This record gives sequence, structure tokens and C-alpha cells, in this order.
Amino acid sequence: MKIVRGREGRPSEHRTETFTGEVWGDVVLADDGMTVNSVFFGPGARTQWHRHAVAQILHVQHGRGLLWSSDEGRGVVLEPGDVAHIPAGERHWHGGAPDSYLLHLAISVGPADWLEPVSDDDYQEAVDALA
Repeated sequence: MKIVRGREGRPSEHRTETFTGEVWGDVVLADDGMTVNSVFFGPGARTQWHRHAVAQILHVQHGRGLLWSSDEGRGVVLEPGDVAHIPAGERHWHGGAPDSYLLHLAISVGPADWLEPVSDDDYQEAVDALA
């Protein structure tokens, strides 16, 4: 058993390397090939395209966001309480809606394979498709 006592004074991290826009994250837990991050996206901010070796689970805490899968060719609007399961190898991105921030817990099992940034055109296509 392992207990992690909050952030214990660790600062939030401004995430820039694999994200577009204003994104802040806190590592909640990193152990045994699993990471749990609390991630805050500003409006329109988003991850790059990526996939996970085993899986990823997103649990939306506050705000509204988008999740898009290129493998399925579709996406969804995410709202508080929603839980999304992204299976192994599925190429996807997620982030804030254009008019709302998004706060979610991201539980990632196995390493992530980070791909290219999501273009503004691809983001807008997702927004239009989900409107």
C-alpha cells in the first residue's frame, strides 16, 4: 500500500512540451507504470495527438472539454462527472472547449507515445462537428 499525501508543497507545472495553449498539471501519483495527473486546460488548450501503451482514463472534474479520436473518426463533449476510457493504441487528443476551461484527472497506464500537435484547423473541425 502507498499513500500519497496531496501535493505536499510541490508546485503546479506549466505544461508546454506536448500541449498547445495554457495547460497546468499536478502529478498526483506516478508508480508501477501508472501516472495520475490533475490537468487544467484553458479555453482552446489541448494535448498533442497521442496514444497510450495500455490505456488512459479521463475523469472530468470541472468545466467542459473535447475528446477526439482519429481511430474512430469522432469525438465527444466532456462535462463534469464524465469518465472516458481510451484503449491501448487509440490515437486521440483532449482539451478545453473554446469557451470553457477543463479540469480532469488523467490516469495513464503504460507509456504515452506523443505525436504531432493538433492544428488550429483540426481543433476547429472538432468544435464544428460537436456543435
